[in-house]
Amino acid sequence: MATSRRDFLRRTGASLAGLALGPVVLTRPAHIVRLHPEPLRPVPPSDTIGLGMIGMGIMGFGNARTALQVPGVRLVAVADCYDGRLVRTKEVFGADVFTTRDYREVLARPDVDAVVVSTPDHLHAQIAIEAMEAGKDVYLEKPMVQRVEDGLRVIEAERRTGRVLIVGSQRVSSILYAKARELYRSGAIGQLNMVEAYMNRNSATGAWQYTIPPDASPQTVDWERFLGPAPRRPFDPVRFFRWRNYWDYGTGIPGDLFVHLFSGIHFVLDALGPTRIYASGGLRFWKDGREVPDVMAGLYEYPETEAHPSFTLSLKVNFANGGGGGEAFRFIGDEGMIEIGWGQVRLSKLPPRRLTEQELLGWNSLRTFPEAMQRQILEAFRAENPPQREVSETQEVVYQAPPGYDDRLDHFRNFFEAVRTRGRVVEDGTFGFRAAAPALLSNTSYLENRAIGWDPENMRQT
Repeated sequence: MATSRRDFLRRTGASLAGLALGPVVLTRPAHIVRLHPEPLRPVPPSDTIGLGMIGMGIMGFGNARTALQVPGVRLVAVADCYDGRLVRTKEVFGADVFTTRDYREVLARPDVDAVVVSTPDHLHAQIAIEAMEAGKDVYLEKPMVQRVEDGLRVIEAERRTGRVLIVGSQRVSSILYAKARELYRSGAIGQLNMVEAYMNRNSATGAWQYTIPPDASPQTVDWERFLGPAPRRPFDPVRFFRWRNYWDYGTGIPGDLFVHLFSGIHFVLDALGPTRIYASGGLRFWKDGREVPDVMAGLYEYPETEAHPSFTLSLKVNFANGGGGGEAFRFIGDEGMIEIGWGQVRLSKLPPRRLTEQELLGWNSLRTFPEAMQRQILEAFRAENPPQREVSETQEVVYQAPPGYDDRLDHFRNFFEAVRTRGRVVEDGTFGFRAAAPALLSNTSYLENRAIGWDPENMRQT
C-alpha cells in the first residue's frame, strides 16, 4: 500500500517529538488554593478514652502531646525504661499520671482503653501483640515491625482480637495527601511513569546523635527490659539513647524515613507495593560507632494494577548533605507532576508541544538521511506547518495547608474515632506492613548486595 506524504510526515514527526523542548516557555504565577482540615468537635465526658503511653522518648512525648489535643482523651499511665523520662512525664502531664518501667503494668490497668507504642523498633511487634491480647486498641509507631517475619504475626493478632490497630505513618491522614490522591485519580498528570523522593539532613540531631543524660546507668535504666528479644550485651548508654544507629534495635534510614514515603505512595496511588527492591548506600560521615548507613538510595519497581500503571520509584536520603536539609516527593506523569512538600501540594502541567522547524533542523535524525530525503521531509513539514511562534505555558496550582497544620493530629483523630465507633482506620496492620516490608527489605538488599523480590499482594518474599 502506498504511503502518503501526510502519513509519512506524521510518523516521522511522532518519532522525533520526544526530543522537543519548544522554543518559548512561559511560566504563569501559581494559583493558590487554601486547604482546611475538619474542625475538632467536643466529646461528652462519658466518651473519654483512657490512654497509656509505652515509650517516652522523642516520639513518645510528641505523640502524647498531640494525642491529648484530641477532645475526650486523658493520659492515664506511662511506661519507659529510663527513670528520668518517668520524672519528666509527671513534670509535663501531672503528678497523677501512673508511671512504671514495666509496660505490662500499663496493659493490666482497666482504666487504659488504648495505648501508643513509641518504643524502639525491635519491641514493636511484641508489645503490640500483647496489648491487643490484653484488650487494648493500639497506635503503633512506624515501622510496624523490625523484622519482616513478624508482620503477619501482628496482622493475625489484630484479626484474632478484633482490636483497633493503626500504624503511625501519619501522612496518610494528611489533607495534603488526600488532595494529591484526588488529583492523581482525576488524571491530572496523565499516565504515571515515575515517583521520586529525597529526604536530606545536615545536623547531628537529624543524624540521630541524641543527647545522653549524665545519670544514665544500670540503676536508672532498665537495660534488660530494653533489650527484650535483642542479643544480650553489657549496659551501653549510647546504644540505649541512640538506638536507631544499631541493627539490634532499629531499622536504619529505610525503617525511619523510607517507610513514610512508601505509606504515602500507597495511599495516593492505591498501590500494594513493589515487586523488585534494590538499595545501596554506606556510612560516609557519621562514623561515631554506629552500624547503619548515613546515606541510602533505593530503586523499586511497581507492577501494573487496576489502580495504576507500572512505574519506577527512586528514594534517597543523605544525613550529611552539605547543601542543607529538605525533601521533595514527586509523582511524575506524561502530562504533569504532583509534588508534595512541607505544607503544600503543587500541581505542575506543561502541555505537550508540536515539533517545530527549529527542532527538525537541529539535533535530530533528519541530518542522517540523504539530502533528497531531507528536502522531502522539510518541504512536507513546511506545507503543513506555516511559520509561527510557538508559546507554551507551565500551569501551576498550589494547594496550601493552614499555618501550623500537623497531620499527626488528624492521624490520632482517626485512631480515636475508630476506638469509639469500632470503625476502620486509614492505616491498619495490612497497610502498615505493606509499607514497612519494602523498607525493611531495602536493608536486606543493602546488606546482601542484591536485588530482592517481594510479593506485595500475599506479603511474602520471593
